[in-house]
Amino acid sequence: MSSTSSSTPAAEVEERGRKRKRAESAPEADAQPSKWRKRREHEIYSSKLLEAIRLVRAGSSAAAGGPPRGRAVREAADRALAVAARGSTHWSRAILASSHRRRLQSVHRARLRAPASPSKRHGAATSACASASTTAAGHGSGTPPLARRARMLGRLVPGCRKLSFPTLLDETTDYIEALHMQIRVMTALTEALSAISGAGSSSSGAGSSSSPA
Repeated sequence: MSSTSSSTPAAEVEERGRKRKRAESAPEADAQPSKWRKRREHEIYSSKLLEAIRLVRAGSSAAAGGPPRGRAVREAADRALAVAARGSTHWSRAILASSHRRRLQSVHRARLRAPASPSKRHGAATSACASASTTAAGHGSGTPPLARRARMLGRLVPGCRKLSFPTLLDETTDYIEALHMQIRVMTALTEALSAISGAGSSSSGAGSSSSPA
């Protein structure tokens, strides 16, 4: 009897310890991984990215006043990323809206590229410097450091300039995860295309060497 009564408190302590460990690990088990790490999202973005790159290649020769090829591919990759996000975030909606504005403004790019006179350039540069100094003076030492960093972060993430700080953190986390996925997909596509081009060049070289002289 004495052994049974003495072992019962020890068993209860051990049971309480197990319950405590389960309670502490429960939030970690309930936390869902980012959707951008799922294989399905990789496949969706890969298909949308390939389609966007095909459209860029098809329209690059037709659009004489369009952006350079590298910038057009970058914009297409970001637009495909926003489409893969299904417009569920502020940054994805901002990218889709900005790409729509760029398409509307593409017809006026030739007019905007016309060189301005030196006096106009100097005046524009002077006014830009003056406005920048005024802005810096207005938002300088009086703003708390955390608010300045939050404002800077809102400028880096598309469409997040006027969000509350918790929402800004959520949008930034999702945007960074999406960019990581974009890098992984583009790296895999680059390696696959390099392997295909290398195999094609080696087979063409082997065919030419085996042809009769």
